[in-house]
Amino acid sequence: MSRILVTGGTGFVGRAVVSALKSRDMDLRCVVRNGSAQRLPDLTTSDQIIEVSDLFAQNSEWWRDALTDIDMVIHLAWYAEPGKYLMSSRNLDCLSGTLAMAQGAAQAGVRRIIGVGTCFEYDLSLGYLPADARLDPVTPYAAAKASTYMTLNQWLPLQDIEFLWARLFYLYGKGEDSRRLVPYLHQQMQAGAVADLTSGTQLRDFMDVEDAAALLLTDAFSDRQGASNIASGQGITVRQLAETIADEYGRRDLLNFGARADNLTDPPCVVGLRDKEIQQ
Repeated sequence: MSRILVTGGTGFVGRAVVSALKSRDMDLRCVVRNGSAQRLPDLTTSDQIIEVSDLFAQNSEWWRDALTDIDMVIHLAWYAEPGKYLMSSRNLDCLSGTLAMAQGAAQAGVRRIIGVGTCFEYDLSLGYLPADARLDPVTPYAAAKASTYMTLNQWLPLQDIEFLWARLFYLYGKGEDSRRLVPYLHQQMQAGAVADLTSGTQLRDFMDVEDAAALLLTDAFSDRQGASNIASGQGITVRQLAETIADEYGRRDLLNFGARADNLTDPPCVVGLRDKEIQQ
């Protein structure tokens, strides 16, 4: 690898991926929003930073220049503000901007592109999801991700570019937004305050973001192409996860299951399978 370009390196998943890349002594070129470069972890003098007001607003010529001498792109950037991203029209900007990036990559002679998708692209009623499971996105976010995958999976091989689409499942860990479940549970336990939860019966494929980053790079540096699940292959209930966190504080008594109504449209089981794994 001559150099790897990373987008989204200042985000929740991006920081874990950048740290994992630097642990491999990789030289990086990172495209970030203006003023956010200080959030990039572990960079050295051999790394490069390109700051831009909106990377999704750049045309293919801009990307061609940014991708000069780049061998691999790891494209993590996407709009992901909790509570807003699923239905936001900004997903359309991310879709069009990603396609412009891919066109620039073809012009620059990039060899391999790693894109990051989501388990929400799948028909979640299937429960246990191999990477070739049927797609049925039901939000603008999931549809934009699935559209990106389907377009680039057909077009990039015609440009002699290898393409991997790594679908993330339910991540938690260092740098996670405080509005999400795991940080909320830690905050409540630390404060000695009750955590109001649903029944917690939903079965999910939870993974620490650092483990997910390591698995993503395993796939990125392999010869794998097409869709890949970044998942553990094991499901636990939300209740089990909450109890595990509460046990760190000896405070299961603070877990108030059933205080919040269950979402009746929420799938009962979402577990990602890898390769030849099958449901046991």
